[in-house]
Amino acid sequence: MYETFYKLRKKPFQLNPDPEFFFNSPVHKRALAYLRYGLAQGEGFIVVTGQPGTGKTMLVKALFQEIRHENVVAGLMVTTHVGADDTLRIIAATFGLSHDGTKAALLQGLENFFRAKAREGKRILLVVDEAQNLPKESLEELRMLSNFEMNGRSLFQSFLLGQDEFRQLLQLESMEQVRQRVTATYHLRPFEENETKDYVYHRLNTAGWKHDPQIMDEAYAEIHKFASGIPRRINSLCDRLLLYGFLEELHSIDDEAVKTVIDEIKEDAPHQTQADFSSGNVSLISQAIATPVEGTGSLEERVLRLENLVENLRQVVQKERILLRKAVLIQLDMEEVYGPDLAEIDRDVDRK
Repeated sequence: MYETFYKLRKKPFQLNPDPEFFFNSPVHKRALAYLRYGLAQGEGFIVVTGQPGTGKTMLVKALFQEIRHENVVAGLMVTTHVGADDTLRIIAATFGLSHDGTKAALLQGLENFFRAKAREGKRILLVVDEAQNLPKESLEELRMLSNFEMNGRSLFQSFLLGQDEFRQLLQLESMEQVRQRVTATYHLRPFEENETKDYVYHRLNTAGWKHDPQIMDEAYAEIHKFASGIPRRINSLCDRLLLYGFLEELHSIDDEAVKTVIDEIKEDAPHQTQADFSSGNVSLISQAIATPVEGTGSLEERVLRLENLVENLRQVVQKERILLRKAVLIQLDMEEVYGPDLAEIDRDVDRK
């Protein structure tokens, strides 16, 4: 949609992590260095924490891109609301192993797999996302898996990614044995204001941006203030901002445009339905033309009524644009959910 209008190669602010858009900020560069260090050590736990949306998953995908040609068999575990036995089953399934049977059978199967890969000169790496959701018993199971060795080398290593509360969990007295296996930790902080600007520039340039729209310096300050330097929130706001610019045919985005979109986001709890959009047109226009211009009275009074009518119509146009943007968002949401099936749905409706 707005990609064509602004001649972009692809959407620059999509929410799904795409390694092509990885921004090697000072904070993410250092975190990636910790992950590389942990990988070189080949043992223990590497812990990376941060607020939701600070880029932990993107960090892992960037790492996976780097190591895809190395002798590392990597798996990503994202389902963490599980008990200890289910944790072992999920780990087995992550590496394509049978996940049926008893706990003893699961452990034996995993150990056989680890040893087979070690004989091939490969190492096993498990990345656990949303690690703050793991019960203590599951962390203990991960610790036990790290005990598997062959020829003095560890066969299994874990990277644990979690939100702030995961750091607190690790400080519990009962987590002492797990803490002893942690070889490095790093906490992802939000961006500073100048980093937010660099981040937006990076994603736009990666998407083929030719400085259309031009984004004013004061707009970046508003973006940073609203998003608090959180990459996911920056993406969400900037995606809406480009949609707004497309619908308003803007080629320059200033702080007022950002404030307008922010106000819409705050008001936009549940999306307004298409029926609301359609019926709203009639009521708003009727309301705008309700003030008569003709009639008796002095010239000044008639001019004042005319000015009131113009102001009413201006407000109608503004509300119409807001409703149009919401209707577009509804359409985009439907396309994301239904994908190619949406076109077939439209054809069915037309046939009826």
